[in-house]
Amino acid sequence: MTVESTPDFRSDWALFLDVDGTLLDLTEHPDKVKLTPGLIDTLMLLHDKRRIPVALISGRSIALLDRLFSPLLLPIAGQHGAERRLADGRIIRHHIHNLSLTDVRESLNRIVNEHTGLYLEDKGLTLALHYRRVPNRKTEIENLVKNTIHHLGDNFVLVLGNMVLEIRPRSRDKGVVIAEFMEEQPFSGRIPVFIGDDVTDEDGFTCVNQLDGHSIKVGEGSTVARWRLANVSCVLVWLDQYAQWLGKKML
Repeated sequence: MTVESTPDFRSDWALFLDVDGTLLDLTEHPDKVKLTPGLIDTLMLLHDKRRIPVALISGRSIALLDRLFSPLLLPIAGQHGAERRLADGRIIRHHIHNLSLTDVRESLNRIVNEHTGLYLEDKGLTLALHYRRVPNRKTEIENLVKNTIHHLGDNFVLVLGNMVLEIRPRSRDKGVVIAEFMEEQPFSGRIPVFIGDDVTDEDGFTCVNQLDGHSIKVGEGSTVARWRLANVSCVLVWLDQYAQWLGKKML
């Protein structure tokens, strides 16, 4: 498998896309990401006229993704699936009643205030502590967070991502939500294709592999994904080529 290895295009796919590190280059602060010109147009070409079902599968919230990708409104699994917008526009939120999360939120805010270079992204149903500005303190920050969340119990899990520590409900991950989408129209009966870059995307890759779909890893590193693209720029070129291919096929 090379770093530029992708499946042949087909018109019966259902496309699932991670956002940060896949559609958007990573930045030192999640609020500083920028959409590449043309990305919205490419996604619209795929999504409009129902050429192909497209869903965003992200750790970000639905509200934030809508602002980023405005005016496009896609089906979305936000906060690793803790919230999900279906193709018909309905939104499902999976509330976990655990008051301990409030305590953890306060503890993580104290850590941020006491250590420079950290940023706590509070998404409501999940929390993400970013340390991209101080990567050399990875071990120290991980230990601090692990000591902070040890009392949360089995309802939540700590995921070690790309310079980010995420706390999410254990029952929700990207594999679970892709499987849910695949049981619904217009995704049902199609071949799932999931593109992602990080540890949190591995559940999605596993799910897609089990459904005999195509899992595509962005960048290097060990993975269960069956295909690869080198970086965000390659993903955007590949999506544009796919949109053009579909357009010609429908003529």
